[in-house]
Amino acid sequence: MIKTRLGRTPLEVSSICLGTMTFGEQNSEADAHSQLDYALERGINFVDTAEMYPVMPRPQTQGDTERFIGSWLKKSGRRSEIVLATKAAGPNPNLHWVREGKQNLDAASLRTAVEDSLRRLQTDHIDLYQLHWPSRNVPIFGATAFDPAKEREAIPVEETLAALGSLIDAGKIGHIGLSNESAWGVSEFVKQADMRGLPRIASVQNLYNLTARNFETSLMDETCYREDVGLLAYSPLAFGQLSAKYLDDPKASGRLTIFPASWSPRYLRAPVLAAVKEYAALARANGMTPTQMALAWCYSRWFVASTIIGATSLAQLKENIDAMSVTLTPEVVAEIDAIHARITNPGA
Repeated sequence: MIKTRLGRTPLEVSSICLGTMTFGEQNSEADAHSQLDYALERGINFVDTAEMYPVMPRPQTQGDTERFIGSWLKKSGRRSEIVLATKAAGPNPNLHWVREGKQNLDAASLRTAVEDSLRRLQTDHIDLYQLHWPSRNVPIFGATAFDPAKEREAIPVEETLAALGSLIDAGKIGHIGLSNESAWGVSEFVKQADMRGLPRIASVQNLYNLTARNFETSLMDETCYREDVGLLAYSPLAFGQLSAKYLDDPKASGRLTIFPASWSPRYLRAPVLAAVKEYAALARANGMTPTQMALAWCYSRWFVASTIIGATSLAQLKENIDAMSVTLTPEVVAEIDAIHARITNPGA
């Protein structure tokens, strides 16, 4: 397993990261432990979670993902073998049960979030602590355009960085990252850190897959390259659409059939379905499964520091990891780009 240095930190992370958002909803505690064991056997040393997981988010299960990881850490004794990442939720009135609705990115709220995560994870430090989404108004989760009319009060970037710096000084977190951020946001966090001697972000965890390549077209790739910020690519299979399992069987079990359509409407758009059909046909015509092609493409992108994969079975996890050994020919990559040119970013 290839390892990459994350940003300017000493963290060396595997090029595949185990995503855990299914732990506690689609996966039991025993399932979670089996996935963690298998991931480490295959050379993965990077595990990502969040205080709001599992998904679908609901008050009855919030925090169970971290609890399952924590029980595995206690049982296995393998804390020193992994780079552990989690995330603090940003403001969202629909998640009023997270930190009793006080989930902004100020000092008091972040300290509460970190201490709660540490307790659930049964560890004394978090290697990479990420802001799950911004405090300010920014188009995320399927929104495609910035709307000034949605401006709201937000915690200043420098205040958030100072709060995170205090948590680093206290030894509770090691390094910091962003998630669901824009090029402006990455630049502002770097600028404020450099100007004020505050902690520098190491990574940004953003959506990236064959149906959502706007990381390449929003200047995020150049921004991250020049500022030494690694992309942690999430949803590389577009909630399972790019595996073509729903194409083959619209009633296949998975997030898009188990959960309400309102939770992930971007992956149910007609252009997404059209793109998936073309990508699946291309993969199969070249002797690959759609999953193999989608992941091999993501794994090979020069700006991806690590790709976050999730699975609900060990068989899925094995296929996802095995895709690392698949090499796409220049001809296949050219055909992928041709499909993208015809159906551009339908899942963004």
